[in-house]
Amino acid sequence: MAKQENQDDQGYKTRAAALRLLARREHSRLELSLKLRQRRFENGLIEEVLDEYEEQGWLDDHRFADVYSRQRMDLGYGPLRILGELQQRGVHHTPECLDAMTEEDWCAVAIKLRERRFGLSDLEDDWDTKVRQARFLNRRGFSASQVERALEAREFPED
Repeated sequence: MAKQENQDDQGYKTRAAALRLLARREHSRLELSLKLRQRRFENGLIEEVLDEYEEQGWLDDHRFADVYSRQRMDLGYGPLRILGELQQRGVHHTPECLDAMTEEDWCAVAIKLRERRFGLSDLEDDWDTKVRQARFLNRRGFSASQVERALEAREFPED
């Protein structure tokens, strides 16, 4: 009987820890699983709790991907970086908010980021500055064509 009570206690502790983590922010299933493993809960118990929370709608990779993508877009990150970060977090689909963005939209984001960070000066004769800005935009996750368009821009595009 004592063993059953101990196992129920571990189940309660696992559920409580998972719920506390989800109360702070959205997590992907992989993230939550890793955090619970760090707390030394049993793998079988973790999977059971995560399955239960998915059924109840408390854990949803699609919702996590959408929220995470919107936050990263607001911070000025490009599609390549956002998708890479989602994959690291165990999400292997493209959220709707990223699908809704066109190439023109991403170019506008890159131009806005460049304007905010460096200004939109002419870089025709300043190779070092052009390379530095290109690297910055590249690290932020914009494609080569988006970076090129941003570097050519002299003014912010009209909506």
